[in-house]
Amino acid sequence: MSTATASRTPRARMRSAAIVLAGTLALGAVGVPHAVADDDPYPTPSASAPVKVDESDPDLRLPEGARLAPPKVLDIKSVVEDLDGDERREDTNADVKFALQAEVLFGKDSAQLNAAAKSRIGEIAAEIKKQGAKHVRVFGFTDNLGTHAHGVVLSRHRADAVQKLLAELLNDPAVTYEIRGYAEQYPIADNSTEEGRKKNRRVEISFPRGESGT
Repeated sequence: MSTATASRTPRARMRSAAIVLAGTLALGAVGVPHAVADDDPYPTPSASAPVKVDESDPDLRLPEGARLAPPKVLDIKSVVEDLDGDERREDTNADVKFALQAEVLFGKDSAQLNAAAKSRIGEIAAEIKKQGAKHVRVFGFTDNLGTHAHGVVLSRHRADAVQKLLAELLNDPAVTYEIRGYAEQYPIADNSTEEGRKKNRRVEISFPRGESGT
């Protein structure tokens, strides 16, 4: 990564924001806690309905014999990716997640952070402080080249390296970390192309939004 690219501000690097999914029964948005899963980095958002709807209310004007579907809360997600596609930010009602391509942080087949990594991870640490988050998830992923066993070790070591630097930057003993290496599991792009494999080689850092109540 060039010095010019590394020195760009987060706002300058980001190119677009897309609202992927939005709504809460068209009745207003609420925070959506994520379900806990031991082996899934992408648990399904779930929450009880914010209000109770009376099916017999005449203002609903339901067709004769029709019934409302079970109420559910839909999350709001915005996705922002930088110009080079090497950094991605996802925001939901509940969480903030950053995905950094491995080439931004590490050399090939290495878990040693490069010179540009501290700046990138420092920006994420600042966002963690802003949100007041006390639980941070750091997950490593690889492409499907090489053995699964090697991918598990490499992705975990990369997650460990990012977590260690985050802990140094945050310097907050109240923050707990969840660290995992998933190898080629959970690809976000097509592993049959180098462009797709590049996106899949990544470290994701996620944490709750507004945990401090601010």
